Amino acid sequence: MRPLHRKLLRDLRLLQSQVIAIALVVASGVATVVTTRIAYESLVVSRSEYYARYRFADVFAHAKRAPETLRIHLETIPGVAAVETRIVAEVTLDVPGLAEPATGRLVSLPEHREPALNGVRLQRGRPLAPGQRDEVIASESFAEANGLQPGDRLGAVLNGRWQELRIVGIGLSPEYIYEIRGTDLFPDPERFGVLWMSREALGPAFQMEGAFNDVSLRLASDAVEADVIGRLDRLLERYGGLGAYGRSEQLSDSFISDEIKQNRVFGTIIPAIFLGVAGFLLNIVLSRLVATQRDQIAVLKAFGYTNRTIALHYLEFSLAAVLLGSLLGTGAGLWLGSQVLELYKQVYRIPMMRFDPGASVVLLAVGVSAAAAVVGALGAVRRALALSPAAAMRPEPPARFHPGWLERAGLIGLLPTSVRMIWRNLTRRPARAVLSTLGIALAVAILIVGHHFIAAIEHLADVQFRIAQREDLTVAFHEPRPAGARHALAALPGVVRAEPFRVVSARLRFGHASRRVPLFGLESTGELRRIVGEDMRIAEIPPDGVLLTSMLAERLNAVPGDRVTVEVLEGSRPVREIVIAATVNEVMGLQAYMDSRVLRRLLREAGTVSGAFLRVDALAAPALHTELKRMPAVAGATSRSATLASFEKTLGESLGIFTTMLGLFASVIAAAVVYNAARIALSERSRELASLRVLGFTRREISALLLGEQGFLTLIALPLGFAIGYRLCQAISLSYQWDLFRMPLHLTRETYGYAFGVITAAALASGLVVRRRLDRLDLVSVLKERE
Repeated sequence: MRPLHRKLLRDLRLLQSQVIAIALVVASGVATVVTTRIAYESLVVSRSEYYARYRFADVFAHAKRAPETLRIHLETIPGVAAVETRIVAEVTLDVPGLAEPATGRLVSLPEHREPALNGVRLQRGRPLAPGQRDEVIASESFAEANGLQPGDRLGAVLNGRWQELRIVGIGLSPEYIYEIRGTDLFPDPERFGVLWMSREALGPAFQMEGAFNDVSLRLASDAVEADVIGRLDRLLERYGGLGAYGRSEQLSDSFISDEIKQNRVFGTIIPAIFLGVAGFLLNIVLSRLVATQRDQIAVLKAFGYTNRTIALHYLEFSLAAVLLGSLLGTGAGLWLGSQVLELYKQVYRIPMMRFDPGASVVLLAVGVSAAAAVVGALGAVRRALALSPAAAMRPEPPARFHPGWLERAGLIGLLPTSVRMIWRNLTRRPARAVLSTLGIALAVAILIVGHHFIAAIEHLADVQFRIAQREDLTVAFHEPRPAGARHALAALPGVVRAEPFRVVSARLRFGHASRRVPLFGLESTGELRRIVGEDMRIAEIPPDGVLLTSMLAERLNAVPGDRVTVEVLEGSRPVREIVIAATVNEVMGLQAYMDSRVLRRLLREAGTVSGAFLRVDALAAPALHTELKRMPAVAGATSRSATLASFEKTLGESLGIFTTMLGLFASVIAAAVVYNAARIALSERSRELASLRVLGFTRREISALLLGEQGFLTLIALPLGFAIGYRLCQAISLSYQWDLFRMPLHLTRETYGYAFGVITAAALASGLVVRRRLDRLDLVSVLKERE
């Protein structure tokens, strides 16, 4: 073994506690990179493969009723490579064992061929048999949530007629990776599912023989999506077309795309902080190592070792810590990545999602860590190379003392002796004090970021499901019903209050921007559904004009006072210009709101309703659910409590593993930073403290000098860390501004208290370790060392 390698092993052994602390910080960064990259790449690759194998469409459109002969014209649209026409209808289901009515989306399948687009992958059971009119294939998430198997039966109301359906298979489709109703934001697999049924059975049931109400297109590689959508809308307009849209507006794809963006954000900002702190710690440790080994560097140079060889020796020290951290972090990241993918398999129904981490993921994490180590070590290495042998043989000159503002003001004499010594040591090395404070502040900031995710999710749930939504049940009709439907719902058993609403699909345009959104008409006196901003303020429905969510206004590049063009995509499809009365920073979805009377005037209707929000007596709820299951006009009933549970399961679990990981890693970095600062302070001041012991100071007094200094730096670092953490949370919140939901900036006293508690615990634990070392200080050996 070469002499420098033996020296390296000796240095690593002497500084093993600091090396382990740095390795843990590196491991945290590497694990975060590996976990998020695995999640990111697995989602991207698996989604792409699934879309290609099962022919996921590029453009989608719905209509009232279009003749099948129109298919020929659709196929001739320039840029269209394939066309699939279907019948799609939502029905009320009676699921065995489920008290509430469920909603089923019936999607037709060709009886004698595979669908050209949006194919169905059979997971269990068998395909639909030709000529069997009661057979269906149930979506996997719906079947699992309700314990359904091939051979089980469901009750359904098909166009006003009760029919029993027999499940013969369990399937998946790329169209429903994220299975959700169009009006919902989160899945409720118990109460909503997709059922694929023979077109020959669906056609007669809904008077759709020789017709369709849904069409999907696959585009050629050179197609212009906007042109195809424009031509498709014109062809479907006379048949009640509801406005075509591209894959980016398809709800399932939109949500999984947001998840991919989340992984990209999470996997970039957080590891950068971890690895930056690791580089900072390496710089401090190596700087101390170089300072204590000045004479060794001089001897090495005198014996002919080149600057390059000595530089590589100290870089090897930093890379050793990185190698240990990379091994730990890679193992932890692979395990966490597998856990994330298991969670994704429950949320996103991608059958070929597999855990297949490539070497590039590990190489990326280790490479970034090594770069951080090299950058962190550069300053110390430069100082080592700048020393000539003669200069290095001499002791390091003592720091110059300059009177500080306390001395100049004559206030220093008012302080106790121990406090004066702490103050003077800090002012003697201000740069080191600032760097130590910054390291602890970064640890505080990461703790705040980790806890912020949890607090933000809880705040989002409070705003949406406890303040905005106050109804017990939301009932939606298949078709708009006359105003009298409100009274019919109010007369149902258990209904305490019923507030009707009208919702239409509309395309809002302003300038060159446009967005397809639901346009809600709500009663201005309503109590069950309120419009609430992120700040928990209730927005009033304007007596005229339209109220937009802030994100929708941003997407349209519009502000209050602007006039937007509203194109209603149903009925007579009126087009109106309406002024934006105000905006509200809602936390979920892209919506537009109007007073129900204003919307009726726009639609030129006499009070039709799309559904109602109901407050229900809990004791009478079972009877109400039984009644709703048999009502032909009812398309579905959504429970607020069920939606909240789905939200907590979907978003809470998907972010939960990341927030837990972040909290754990943040605690590691906090302990590492505080411990390293205390250990380095001990190594730098051991001779001074030993001298004080000889002069008569007690162990408690010299401990107070050293640990008091670290305590002072920690106290200074806390408010700085709070400020940095706030800014980081603000940046992350701005990055999580997506169509389906926005991550609110919500920092609570509990968040700051959590960070304070962890840092305090880390400081106390580090203080106990350092105190034990102080108690075991060999005074003779320390005092025999040269300055």
